Amino acid sequence: MSNFEILAPVGAEEQLKAAVRCGANAVYLGTGNFNARRNAENFTADTLKNTVDYCHLRNVKVYVTLNTLIFDKEFPDLYRTIEKIAKSGADAVIVQDFAVANAVKKICPQLPLHASTQMAVHNVNGAQLLKDYGFSRVVLARELSLAEIKTIREHVDVELEIFVHGAHCMGASGNCYLSAMLGERSGNRGLCAQGCRLNWTSQHGREYALSLKDMSYLDSINELMSIGVQSFKIEGRMKRPEYVAAAVTSLKNAIDNKPYNKEILRSIFSRNGFTDGYLKGKKDLTMFGYRGKDDVTSATNVLKSLEQLYKNDIHPIGVNVSLTLKSGEPTSLEMEAYDEKVLVTGDEGEVPRNAPLSQEIAQRNVSKLGDTPFFLQNLTFENPCNLTISASVINSLRREAAAILEKKLTVVKRDVFSANIEKISTHTPSQRLKTRIRLESFSQYSDTFDSVEFIILPIDEIFENVSSIECIKDKLIAELPPLIYPHNEESICNSLKKLKEAGIAHAFCSNIGAVKIAKDNGFIIHGAHGLNIANTDALNTYENLGLNDATLSFELSEKAIKNVGGTLPRGAYVYGYLPLMLLRSCPQKSFSGCENCNGKTTLIDRKNIEFPLLCHKKEFVTLFNSVPLYIGDKNLSSLDFAILYFTIEKKEECAEIFRKFNAKQTINGPRTNGLFMRELL
Repeated sequence: MSNFEILAPVGAEEQLKAAVRCGANAVYLGTGNFNARRNAENFTADTLKNTVDYCHLRNVKVYVTLNTLIFDKEFPDLYRTIEKIAKSGADAVIVQDFAVANAVKKICPQLPLHASTQMAVHNVNGAQLLKDYGFSRVVLARELSLAEIKTIREHVDVELEIFVHGAHCMGASGNCYLSAMLGERSGNRGLCAQGCRLNWTSQHGREYALSLKDMSYLDSINELMSIGVQSFKIEGRMKRPEYVAAAVTSLKNAIDNKPYNKEILRSIFSRNGFTDGYLKGKKDLTMFGYRGKDDVTSATNVLKSLEQLYKNDIHPIGVNVSLTLKSGEPTSLEMEAYDEKVLVTGDEGEVPRNAPLSQEIAQRNVSKLGDTPFFLQNLTFENPCNLTISASVINSLRREAAAILEKKLTVVKRDVFSANIEKISTHTPSQRLKTRIRLESFSQYSDTFDSVEFIILPIDEIFENVSSIECIKDKLIAELPPLIYPHNEESICNSLKKLKEAGIAHAFCSNIGAVKIAKDNGFIIHGAHGLNIANTDALNTYENLGLNDATLSFELSEKAIKNVGGTLPRGAYVYGYLPLMLLRSCPQKSFSGCENCNGKTTLIDRKNIEFPLLCHKKEFVTLFNSVPLYIGDKNLSSLDFAILYFTIEKKEECAEIFRKFNAKQTINGPRTNGLFMRELL
């Protein structure tokens, strides 16, 4: 077996046994409410130590998921959870929110931080920023190609972990708000309702247009190993133990260059088979699939055989045992492993009626270590007076020594501090709410917007309208793409340099990689919603990373916004068709490709409601909500600025909505308050 890590999903105890017994080197699991699979059985904070001990005694690492966004009111519970995780001896925590990372650093600086795929790391700059911040490992976004992973590997000296088998999120990692907006169950809060798996229809009549097949990269494991990926992750904390057993066994065989049974892997769980479209750069319709009746029933015939894979425990730790019987002295048994020794004593040996205790019989009893992680490596047996003891005495000594040795081998040797939660300073907003306009196209601009503080415009739109924007140049904020893949990073940097030379100094950034790019190029940075800022500490962290102000996550309610303290100016979208998903694989494609698509289309959900889609130069697609957010007639006193987020509206519509916002009037037609007046679960 190589040094590459097989990282298995664990939702409950049976899955844990399946993962460990089938050969996983590490497992990831959740505890409490701060993990991205809150609906899994998970592990309680009180049982976590036993779980970690079980794994460590079998040479398996444990990574605990703390990969959700945190609200300010949850910090006391978060701190208690981190303390218990640190005291359990867990090997790392997987984090999405900078506030969680900061809390871990306070409570247990020795506890390694892994950046969750929800942190949306899909470029070199994002990975570098997180390494510089103190993360020892980055879990890359799932939609990257082999070449893109290789580029990140070559430029950033940090451990890389990638998903190689399991469910594919349709939306780009960390950028899906579909469940939150339509069902008040946020993927960023661990309660995704998987609305993408329902029947959405494309303009070509293709059904299940937002459902991808499960990924399986096992045939490309050698290539991934060769470019320096350290950890291979299996998705599936909500799946049954037989699935875990099949996936771990198959991945282990693939790493060891042995054949694996693809049909069993498909039978236990798939969505009409598997895809490696992202890894191979083939983002076509072969990637799409949904779970049909045959997929559901196919597992029946393989369950029993898969159960056998994890029926028996493993015993990876060899122990050296010394058993000594001396006249007039208690019988002693010493057990040693990994430089730890345990000595226990019992009844004195007796003069035998028949034969004395032999080496063979002693070895037979001492080696009965089946309920422990140990196996007998060597027995030193001393019985100079030819005494004997009963098998029950030997068994009792063996069990006692093994139990004590287990405890000694699982002592947690790290400092854990009871950190105090800093008092949150109440934010005092600007006396007058400032207004900003975000335009998808410069064609939406009119003189009506002369009074706004800033106008946010995509970089490409600025370059395509250089002469026309001269009169508003001082108000312009250049919007960086929310998805910047490695092959685009250099061109984005070059574009920013040209903008800087033209006198444009502000950048709107929706990703941590974009933040670093803008900062390195000397721009004044304005944070966008994609940074998922949901609490005071995260806001303060982004201020330290260089933000001049920030747009809070639109998953926050009015009450939650008021709870966000700190000094950094903050704003929110008060109007707009909110982006629900960023899609790298276009759901609108036909089998012949893009055909005559103009990039402005719609998807239809099962209720026959149309949702706008916008293509961005064939790099990615945004799925927007079917109705616009509008909270311009609500109390916005906790904000420093408001953004009207225009996308598919015509020029006249933009102007009219802006006028109504200034007059604090309600707009015409359907609208939603979003989550401003609702609390997420």
